[in-house]
Amino acid sequence: MNLKRYSLTGLILCSILSINSIAFAQQSSKLPYKNPSLSTEARVKDLLQRMTLDEKIAQMRHLHSENYNSGQRVSLEKVKSFTGGLSFGCVEAVPFSISEYAKGIFTLQKHMRENTRLGIPILPVTEALHGIVHNGATIYPQAIAIGATFNPLMVSRMVDQIGKGMSQVGIKQVLSPDLDLARELRWGRVEETYGEDPFLVAEMGKAYVIGLRKHNMVCTPKHFIGHGSPLGGLNLASVEGGKRQLLSLYLEPFQKVIEAGNPLSIMNCYSSYDGEPIASSSAMLTDLLRKTLGFKGYVYSDWGIVSMLYNFHHTANGPSDAAKQSVEAGIDLEAGGTEFEKLKAMVERKQMDVKYIDAAVSHILYTKFKSGLFEDPLIDTTKTIQLRTPETIQLAKEMADESTVLLKNNGILPLQLAKVKSLAVIGPNADQVQFGDYTWTRSNKAGITPLKGLTDKLGAKVDINYVKGCDLVSSDSTGFAAAVAAAAKSDVAVIFVGSQSPALGREAANSTAGEGYDLSDLKLPGVQEELIKAVRLAGKPVVVVLVTGKPFALPWVKQNADAVITQWYAGEQQGNSIADILLGNVNPSGKLPVSFPQSVGHLPVYYNYLPSDKGYYRVPGSPEKPGRDYVFSNPDALWSFGYGLSYTKFSMSNFTVSKNNYALKDTIAIKLDITNNGDVFGKEVVQVYIRDVVSSVATPIKALKAFQKVGLDPSQSKQVTLKIPVQELFLINKDYQRVVEAGEFEIQVGSSSDHILWKKIVNVGVDKSVKDIETKKTVSKTVAPTAQSNQGKSVTVTGEVRDVQASILAGIKVSVKNTNNTVFTNSQGIYTIKAKIGDVLVFSAKGFETKEIVVGSDLSINIKLKSA
Repeated sequence: MNLKRYSLTGLILCSILSINSIAFAQQSSKLPYKNPSLSTEARVKDLLQRMTLDEKIAQMRHLHSENYNSGQRVSLEKVKSFTGGLSFGCVEAVPFSISEYAKGIFTLQKHMRENTRLGIPILPVTEALHGIVHNGATIYPQAIAIGATFNPLMVSRMVDQIGKGMSQVGIKQVLSPDLDLARELRWGRVEETYGEDPFLVAEMGKAYVIGLRKHNMVCTPKHFIGHGSPLGGLNLASVEGGKRQLLSLYLEPFQKVIEAGNPLSIMNCYSSYDGEPIASSSAMLTDLLRKTLGFKGYVYSDWGIVSMLYNFHHTANGPSDAAKQSVEAGIDLEAGGTEFEKLKAMVERKQMDVKYIDAAVSHILYTKFKSGLFEDPLIDTTKTIQLRTPETIQLAKEMADESTVLLKNNGILPLQLAKVKSLAVIGPNADQVQFGDYTWTRSNKAGITPLKGLTDKLGAKVDINYVKGCDLVSSDSTGFAAAVAAAAKSDVAVIFVGSQSPALGREAANSTAGEGYDLSDLKLPGVQEELIKAVRLAGKPVVVVLVTGKPFALPWVKQNADAVITQWYAGEQQGNSIADILLGNVNPSGKLPVSFPQSVGHLPVYYNYLPSDKGYYRVPGSPEKPGRDYVFSNPDALWSFGYGLSYTKFSMSNFTVSKNNYALKDTIAIKLDITNNGDVFGKEVVQVYIRDVVSSVATPIKALKAFQKVGLDPSQSKQVTLKIPVQELFLINKDYQRVVEAGEFEIQVGSSSDHILWKKIVNVGVDKSVKDIETKKTVSKTVAPTAQSNQGKSVTVTGEVRDVQASILAGIKVSVKNTNNTVFTNSQGIYTIKAKIGDVLVFSAKGFETKEIVVGSDLSINIKLKSA
């Protein structure tokens, strides 16, 4: 492109439009689209029919900082040159401070409203996943930490503060929340999600969008759709999954958020699903998003995604083809690219129907009108902008407190200052803040490190011996000796390890998590685990604090540390929070929003797997005793979804359901009493899971359908009611229809996905429960007449035991019922046992059905056992 020629053309067009705009302005105040009393649809229709093709396409484009930035201020000369005097769709200012952006928005909005022909305002956007991403804004805990609170109220309080801040600056749209599911833990963007479970993600996403929409802001849930399961964990990689998985799993958070919150914008994802790039998929962006979900706002492209159709996915033959494909599929506005410049020529050459342009612009205008952008006053740039106040700081601290998860505690925590006179503080994350991706800094000046938090809390009461020990990524172990020495002269060692993520558009060195920073292994990066092992040899109690944006595989740490804490990126108050937790001033109440794997080879490790997906044989193995379903291991998670300990003990009792039989319109109400049996205040999360007992297609072994966080004083009890609409018990059937099938559903209530305290079968659409429990059924043989005459005769029975796949089963218990006569099958699956004619042989083993056989005349009894 000839930039000089383009700039000259833009200036000429700008001059022509400026002359026209003077005459137009005289009558514009009387035009229907300027009338806020009219319906949004009427205003869109009126404005659209007044727009030229150039003006329409300009609404589909993004003004980026490089198009206007001149010394950290807006240059209107650059703006006019780039836009040709037209109003654009959106604007961002990633490199600007908050005060610079506020002044820039004022300048741009005034220009767009007063110096463009139609006076269409521009949408100023920013990132606000866990705080506005501009200098000086409060940094709240990262999204994965917010998910760990299991407390949507925290999200509501956070976005209320974010909304107030946006109003001060003039920002209208946030590119949040992230509704992806963290089902591939190697992926660097796990930290941006609320976790692995669609119900939890939906509840947190709803709280975000509903809360921010109260300020009349535009939210942009992302990344539509299926983005959280990239092959190999590599960002942008394709996602493999069928239509049922798409509709029953990935769609749920978006569907619920759109229905409940009307976010007004959606961001599509980079990846392809089953080989079809979402950016060019009308099935996803039009049929599913608009026709099925009823979404009315506009689709904002992820940055640079249109160009990826020809330079990454290779499904388009160049910029024009990519632009055409994406617009016809349903992308309305292009961010981070210039491919939409090609749209005008294609329409003029009849290579593209203008109806697609009109549809896209209608969606953008709908959002601008619906959000009140046309009526919003210009901000007052003389006022002091306050995005960090005592209220926001306190909220950041409370969120950090509720997000931290206690994974193991042998009694060492909370630390007893009467016994701990010296404390070793060790590790690469001990004196470094970790805010996570999509923040504006990685500087310790913006937050409290764990070392500072402990130092400030302890003062002169305890001697603190700090040693870094190693860094986050390298193999340098030269600091180990000093770390061991510090531990040896201390009463307790607290080791801070984990990951580090970039600061958006600013700093990214040594990142091991965050966007584009994916891992091939889930062991702690560098020599961090070796540091823990070295310090453990000092013989002092060891507390490991994992400061992270994702789970790591820590089987040795789980086995050998005295206590383990996961402090997800906890925001600017990280250090104060972890100090209060270690010292017992705060009782940890976080729960895992993602399961932890034993190793990368154990992936996937999410809790809501299908019944067939964690092994058939159920014979766990080890190097000393090989087994099956992993010869040297088992498929279980190291720590499961929903898990988290406390400094107190809770009990649940008096479980009831509202009734046993339900119709589709009904709601299941579960009541229970929860009691704090300890001597300190604590918060527990009551979790309700559902299992579809028999279904036409395979469904998860359990699925979270309700939760509630409850705070209790010592010895206090509360009655809790959790409600589940029967429609939540849906599945996607063989015809890919969303239905609730009649039959039995098992309600499971507990404190985590693997700690269920109560179960109850209820019926939907049927009158009574009918169960066929195969594992309890006795299978008898008819005793032949000759055997009957020998009843009670002593015999020797032999045979072999196999599973239904004919594999030999060693170690199966074979016993004569109601006696102590027991043998076990040998390595060849063979058994020999003394019995009497008419006795009952019982074949049993963990993980298999129990089978009973009557001894008759056939003294060679071969058995096949099913998995339980």
